[in-house]
Amino acid sequence: MLGLDWWWALLLLPLPLLVSRLLAKAANTQLALTVPMLSRQPYEERSISQSSSRMHGLYLWIFWICLILAACRPFWLGDPISRTVSGRDLMLAVDISGSMSEADMTISSKPASRIDVLKLVVGQFIERRHGDRIGLILFGTNAYTYVPLTFDLEALGDLLADISTGLAGRHTAIGDALGLAVKSMRKQESRHKVLILVTDGSNTAGFENPIVAAQAAARQGLTIHTIGIGTDAEALALNYGAQNIPTGLALNERLLANLAEVSGGQYFRATNLVALEQIYFELDKLEPVDYEYQSHRPRHELYLLPLSAGLMLMLLHLLARLWQSRTSSQP
Repeated sequence: MLGLDWWWALLLLPLPLLVSRLLAKAANTQLALTVPMLSRQPYEERSISQSSSRMHGLYLWIFWICLILAACRPFWLGDPISRTVSGRDLMLAVDISGSMSEADMTISSKPASRIDVLKLVVGQFIERRHGDRIGLILFGTNAYTYVPLTFDLEALGDLLADISTGLAGRHTAIGDALGLAVKSMRKQESRHKVLILVTDGSNTAGFENPIVAAQAAARQGLTIHTIGIGTDAEALALNYGAQNIPTGLALNERLLANLAEVSGGQYFRATNLVALEQIYFELDKLEPVDYEYQSHRPRHELYLLPLSAGLMLMLLHLLARLWQSRTSSQP
C-alpha cells in the first residue's frame, strides 16, 4: 500500500504559480515604452525563443513536482508478516562430561554414543518448538551458557550439532548447571519458564547443591524436567563389573527424581533412542507451544525515487541548454 507521511506538502505545488503572478503584477505597475518597429529580432528567432522558454518552464515545473513528492515522504507498506511467539522460555542443560561418550546406545542398529543420540533427538525437539525462546547450557566439571535464550532455533540446532564431550571437563556438576539456569532466567518476564536437564551420571563436581538450586528454581517459577540417559546399572555391571563401574557413570535416579519433584516437573528415564524420542514427545504434551501471533508490515521509503528523478531531469536539461548555447554561438 502506498502512503504519504507529510501529505500536506502537496499544498505547496501551486506556490511557483502564485509567486509568478505576484511578480507579474509588480512589473505591470512600472511604466514602460515599447516600440515594436525597433525590434531587431526576427519572427522565427522570437518563436524559437518562446518555444525554448516554454520547455524551460515545463522542466522547472516537473522538477518542482518531484521535489514536492519527495518532501511528502512517500512509502510502501508490504504485506503483513506474522510470527508465532509463545511467551515461554525454555532452557536446555546438557551433560557433556566424559561419560557421555560411552557407546552403549544405537542409531539405525549401529552402536552410538550417548551424546550422538542426544544431539539427534534434541535437535528434532528444537525444530518443533517454533515460538519458544530456547537457550543451551553445557556442563561437565564446570557449567557454561553456550547459547543464551534465542528465537533463532536454526542457529541453535547448528551449534548443538557441534558440541562434543570433554569440553567442560570430565566430571558432572549438576548443581552448578541448575544454579546457572536460575541466574540466566531470573530477569526474564515470560509467563512460563522451563528447564530440561539431561545427564547420565551423578553430581560429582561443582560448588552448588543440586537440591538447593532446584528449590531456588521453584521459588522463581522455573519448572525442571530431568532426563536420565544411558543404560541401567545392570548393563554397566556386565561391561565393567559391579565393583569397577567408573565414578559418575552410574545414574543417580533418586537425585534426578527429587530435582523434578521439588520444582513441579517430571523425571524421565531414557535407556535407548526410542525411549528418548518418546520422552521429548511427552515433553511436547507437558509444555505445549502457545501460538500467539505478532505481525508487522515492512515499510520501504520511496522519497529517493522522485528526488533522484528530479535531479537527473534538471541535470540533463542544464546540459542540453549548455550544448544549445555553445552551438548557437558558433558562426
